Amino acid sequence: MKKILVILDGIVAKKLMRRIVESNTTENNYDVVYMNDAIVPEQKPSNFTFYKFDPTSESKLAMVLDKDIHIQALVALNSKDEMLNVIKNIKARKSTLHISILDYWGIEIEDPYLNIYKGIEVLANGMVERLPNIPVMAQNIGLKQGEIMEIKIPFGSSYAYRYIGSIEQNEWKIFGLYRNEKLINIKPSLILKPNDIILVIGKPTVLMQVYNAIGKSQGQFPMPFGHHLYFYLDMYIQTKQRILDVIKEVKYLNNMFKSTKMIIRITRPTNVGILDLIKESFKDDDTVLIRMDYHYEPMKKQLKNDMKKYDIGMVILTHEMFKIKEYAKEIKALTIPIYKLGEELTGSIKKTTVLVNDVNSYEQISPVIFDVASQLKTKTKIFDMDPIGEEVDKTTLLNHFENLAKIFNQKVEVISNDNNPIRELKKQTNTLQILPLKNEMFKQRFSWKFLYTNPDLISFDMKKYSQLLIPVIEE
Repeated sequence: MKKILVILDGIVAKKLMRRIVESNTTENNYDVVYMNDAIVPEQKPSNFTFYKFDPTSESKLAMVLDKDIHIQALVALNSKDEMLNVIKNIKARKSTLHISILDYWGIEIEDPYLNIYKGIEVLANGMVERLPNIPVMAQNIGLKQGEIMEIKIPFGSSYAYRYIGSIEQNEWKIFGLYRNEKLINIKPSLILKPNDIILVIGKPTVLMQVYNAIGKSQGQFPMPFGHHLYFYLDMYIQTKQRILDVIKEVKYLNNMFKSTKMIIRITRPTNVGILDLIKESFKDDDTVLIRMDYHYEPMKKQLKNDMKKYDIGMVILTHEMFKIKEYAKEIKALTIPIYKLGEELTGSIKKTTVLVNDVNSYEQISPVIFDVASQLKTKTKIFDMDPIGEEVDKTTLLNHFENLAKIFNQKVEVISNDNNPIRELKKQTNTLQILPLKNEMFKQRFSWKFLYTNPDLISFDMKKYSQLLIPVIEE
């Protein structure tokens, strides 16, 4: 739940309050500061808390600001002096809080966290749109049914830090993007960032689903890569016990990611008895589809057909497949998350683990880390370790992780020291490591492990624990 601060007074306060209540989807919690009882609705929604006092009082406003973590503030007041005082009071407590104000006086403040809506211009634009031969706004274009929409990417969205090419766009399309009030050229490698505004076109019903998905901060994964989970099992390269263990783990994952379906593709079946056990494990679960391949079609062909048919958002593979050259080539080409099943499978995961390496790629995967943790109901451990003294400043990234944890309402433990991160990882139990998927991971390496210091590469070569590999744009 996102917490929003609303401060209202003046001639538009009642109308604004009514509009906020009418638009209430229960996805937000609102702290409303007011002075005139006339703006308070007769029916107070349960996710609204009202405070009656003068918002220019720094001490009283501080109590509300300190009580909760607000992600945004909306301010509409009666005078310029009141507005400037309130902005000053908010900035004194929360300098990076995004504030939207309604301005009728020509306020000029240079602040990246302040959005100024010119009241006179808003009114004028609304009237001019009704004149003939004047360009109209998007809501009056096309079928006038809402097939064009503007969506802001919120901080903590599963769509934040995703490159556009990795986002499944079925019956809708991103055709424009504004960043820092500038139009950005759309290309597959462009990464969406918090506070970006995207312009999308498509079926109105689909766009509403996209809008709701972008606005939510948890329970979305494997979106935006796709909707469903896909387990590719080559029985020929697995022992009977290994197959039984991975089926147990796959069943656990399917139960944890409740909003998805699971497609199990079995190739090169070797044992009728094991096939019957697999079918028996999922016989009462209508979210699981088992598909057989008795002819050993190439993995590339099967993946291409199944991903298109089933809208796959995550592929589950055993770690043994990564060692087979023909499989590794196809795995490398995937542009969606890969869940690599390790040797120690217990049918439950108690914590998610992150070994922070480079800032760029870990910033990209950060929303996925906490979305997955929220669905698996795990605590997240972040290891910020620098045993070789590279002295890369990761303060901003760690603050970013902690802010995301608050948005996702997740427990996070940051461990910073000079210890060897791989040794610390080996000490963990019942853990899932989440790390970026990089091309370098698939390159041939020397057998002398001590020559490597990159924790991503060393971790990737380990087979003890399961890993979730998230594709990123590499600089």
